[in-house]
Amino acid sequence: MKSVFKRPLLFFPLFFIVLQALTAQTSGGVSADGRSLLWEIKGKSLSKPSYLYGTIHLIGKSDFFITEATEKAFGETQRVAFEIDLEEMGDFSTLMPLLMQSFMKNDTTLSDLLLPEEYSAVKAHFGKLGLPMFLLDRIKPMFLTALDPQAMAPPGEAEEETVSYEIEFLRMAQEADKPIDGLETAAFQMSMFDSIPYRVQARMLVDMVKGNPEEAGNQEFQQMVELYKNQDIEGMQGMLGADKEIAAFENLLLVNRNRKWIPIMEKMMSEKPTFFAVGAGHLGGPQGVVQLLRDSGYSLTPLK
Repeated sequence: MKSVFKRPLLFFPLFFIVLQALTAQTSGGVSADGRSLLWEIKGKSLSKPSYLYGTIHLIGKSDFFITEATEKAFGETQRVAFEIDLEEMGDFSTLMPLLMQSFMKNDTTLSDLLLPEEYSAVKAHFGKLGLPMFLLDRIKPMFLTALDPQAMAPPGEAEEETVSYEIEFLRMAQEADKPIDGLETAAFQMSMFDSIPYRVQARMLVDMVKGNPEEAGNQEFQQMVELYKNQDIEGMQGMLGADKEIAAFENLLLVNRNRKWIPIMEKMMSEKPTFFAVGAGHLGGPQGVVQLLRDSGYSLTPLK
């Protein structure tokens, strides 16, 4: 089974919260001896360090961990910044316009994108979940997966409670009365999927529907979790880079976003020490956030 729909777990917190594709980049940049999810940011006239942490958006509770160094770094900062401002996602007036963005443009329907037998397979799949196609036909194919609990849950975790790093850091920030911010807007995250052709999205959806969730997708996800637990951001990059179907949209989903984040992070860090929590897939590689911050003159040190 193509596991692309399992892989938002390293990217796009909005995608799993509201209706969540991730991509990869070639390895390089951060050295193998600098394996870490937590990075201290110093230099370039910063009076106090800020910190960068790589998350996985959903993980089984038994695999979830936060190190003492992470708790210490979190406590030393005065603001928490996610990819998007997660507090806004609790506002219904914010969610409604975002939900409207889940529909395909120009009255395109899923039946326009699929062969009759493919459409029948998708219809039968969601019918088993109690979701009739007349309600789903205009929804962007990538967002349809969020309506399928089997597709969005970590493989093999059906009987285990799942945990979100973003939600845990959000809770910690709220308890400590820390201000919360975002590096981009939820509307921007939603709009990016209009740049992925609907037919490509539909092909991914068919692959998901026809796949066996107990086969390759399970194994790949468990490998990714092990890499994450080992804090091996370069190993994750190498594994994800094999997905050519999504790598075609690397600049859109990853590289361009990383570059746009750097001046925003610089401004935040200059104002007050900030704890940045973003998908782990954004950290490594020559165009990853760690290397881009180094290229901008900062000193980044991996912490365990």
